[in-house]
Amino acid sequence: RMAAAPPSYCFVAFPPCSKDGLVVFGKNSARPRDEVQEVVYFAAAEHEPGSKVECTYIEIEQALKTHAVVLSRPSWLWGAEMGANEHGVCVANEAVLTREPASESEALLGMDLVRLGLERGATAKEALDVIVALLEEHGQGGNYYEDGSSCHTFQSAFLIVDRNEAWILETSGKYWAAEKITEGVKCICNQLSLTTKIDAEHPELRNYVKSQGWWNGDSDFNFSEVFSLADDHLACCSGRESLEKQGGDVSAQAMIDVLRDKDSGVCVDSESFLTTASIVSVLPQDPSFPCIHYFTGTPDPSRSIFKPFIFVDDVKLVPKVQSPSFGNDDPAKKIPRFQEKPDRRHELYKAHEWARSLLENDQDKGQKLMRIMLDLEKQGLDAMEDILSRTEILDPAEVVDLFYDCVDTELKFFK
Repeated sequence: RMAAAPPSYCFVAFPPCSKDGLVVFGKNSARPRDEVQEVVYFAAAEHEPGSKVECTYIEIEQALKTHAVVLSRPSWLWGAEMGANEHGVCVANEAVLTREPASESEALLGMDLVRLGLERGATAKEALDVIVALLEEHGQGGNYYEDGSSCHTFQSAFLIVDRNEAWILETSGKYWAAEKITEGVKCICNQLSLTTKIDAEHPELRNYVKSQGWWNGDSDFNFSEVFSLADDHLACCSGRESLEKQGGDVSAQAMIDVLRDKDSGVCVDSESFLTTASIVSVLPQDPSFPCIHYFTGTPDPSRSIFKPFIFVDDVKLVPKVQSPSFGNDDPAKKIPRFQEKPDRRHELYKAHEWARSLLENDQDKGQKLMRIMLDLEKQGLDAMEDILSRTEILDPAEVVDLFYDCVDTELKFFK
């Protein structure tokens, strides 16, 4: 049996389950324990016709225009585990296993498709169309981990969200199906979840599974049943109940609480995997209000601070959450790949390692530090709530340094 897919969790809550006409999105990214995630911003750009873009493993045609994006990503790869763009689109992926083995040959990674969807889609549906078109053209495949000794391959599922709707997109090779969501609470994790409610699909999907003998064409077409390994498509999501219990009050804070919950398994801290980074986004359905994206940039959300980011022109870059760049000397870019592992820790990651060891080794000091950290986080959450309850339009100058200042303050506390 193939190695298990990392147990990440993605959530979305729509009104009336969420507060004040807000769509709330969240993801815990479970990855190999020692992997570093960085938070990076890329401004919107225009590109020459015919130019190419180098993804993690392959080069593809560049779009004429790419939107501004903020991404949380394993720092050795091009794509992202999760992120948002300037139009209020959020995308997160899940590694999944299906009855079709994922390809080892280098193509687009699920993480590359997250970034490509964000850079090229101004709505959730546009991002979905971008992802499936690129899947059709280039396929998915290649090593999901920075590991020279073994190739870990998976198929991909995605949660794609904007201010009005969400799409769950699940794939196997180039075949895919998607469900549109506009209400309630939804969770996706590291196994297939689509059943018979399919709102868009690969045009050849049903013919293909018939030709494989996986579906006879008489019964209802159930995507998870057709594509899952044996009994893999069971209800996976423990976090969903906690969100549903909130009644109509799912807020950024409620989503953060769910992502911090180790007892439910949503916050992963196991022998092989750790939640190496987390995101929570708040998307007001009223477009006159800004979307707010909270990133940890550090592992284990129960010991990290969620820091707010808002898209404005000339937003201040934050080198302290960016990993060092090794250019063409990066072992991830040389063939054979991953022959060594460079130190990819950024400044915030290193400071956070110190804080984590304090939390583990000195209970009194650790608890005191945690209280200060949570208080800092609450100040950020309250300030953002204030922005969302105002009647006047936000002055960009007020938030151009927002994420920078939050990271800076956090580092000062650790110092």
